[in-house]
Amino acid sequence: MKLGLSLGYSRAHLDIPVALVQRAEALGYDSVWTAEAYGSDAVTPLAFLAAHTSRIKLGTGIMQLAARTPANAAMCAGTVDALAGGGRFIAGLGVSGPQIVEGWYGEPWGKPYYRMRDYVAIMRKIFRREEPVSHDGREISLPYTGEGAMGIGKPLKSILHMNPDIPIYLATSNEATVKLTAEIADGWLPLGFMPGSMAEYQPWLEEGFKRAGNGKSLQNFAIHASVHVEVCDDVAAGLAKLKPEVALYVGGMGHRKKNFHNDLMVRHGFGDAAARIQELYLAGRKDEAIAAVPDEWVDMKSLVGPAARILQRYRPWEDSGADSLSVRSRQPEAIELMAKAARLN
Repeated sequence: MKLGLSLGYSRAHLDIPVALVQRAEALGYDSVWTAEAYGSDAVTPLAFLAAHTSRIKLGTGIMQLAARTPANAAMCAGTVDALAGGGRFIAGLGVSGPQIVEGWYGEPWGKPYYRMRDYVAIMRKIFRREEPVSHDGREISLPYTGEGAMGIGKPLKSILHMNPDIPIYLATSNEATVKLTAEIADGWLPLGFMPGSMAEYQPWLEEGFKRAGNGKSLQNFAIHASVHVEVCDDVAAGLAKLKPEVALYVGGMGHRKKNFHNDLMVRHGFGDAAARIQELYLAGRKDEAIAAVPDEWVDMKSLVGPAARILQRYRPWEDSGADSLSVRSRQPEAIELMAKAARLN
């Protein structure tokens, strides 16, 4: 099992824990991941970290599709990869949700399935520089010929000779998009993955590999899961620290009728709790929403408690079907403990 370090996105102030990332690199961590919502972007911190590290891979978890065109996403990936010395960047992509896409970026939600397919195809063409880039897609076309076009767009080839093999991972969760991920991407950033999840996802992945038709399989496809890690003596208190984020995502990160995190909780048998959390959160009763998050749900998705408990509960993650696991923590002791769990030293 390879380990990654997930830094997430900034809160009110940007704080990049350089020393923690350097320690993770020294311990043998394979990657570090940054995110974006509607504050700090995911790419710029990786350029900063590239200057302070030498080996660790630099992944976006994720770049939101609506935040930049596929050409700009490819430019960002190629630029940071070149700055880092080549072979270190992982372009993690995701659609976010309609509230952010339409409310923050001012872009139509459209058809995310086809947008992802077009987006990845265009990025790969740009990376490879085989010819000037054109693409006739259902959601994205180059050159643009839609409403308001002058009609003089010209296919272009990147001036920068990029790494042609920058890996692209997709963050997806439902059947159609997981199949698409297995078909067109190099890796998968599964939403809400935990031990036992592969029983549901593997048939979808296998169908996607079959569609790819190029010998693709679980042996040459990355599955990069993530887990909160909280080292503490009091398990209940540790779980309580993680509940505000669960309440935010399940209750408020999305519309009442369109919330992927809420849907995931329902699929795992916590439908009543998911409905109650959302009801309370959207009513402005955030403290009650947090209190309504079941301990069991948080514990399923996290590694919390004393070192011995975390080491014991790590083993099912090692056998989960994921080949990489991002540690979502800024606790130095958590970073050290997970290196021990994965036997990196």
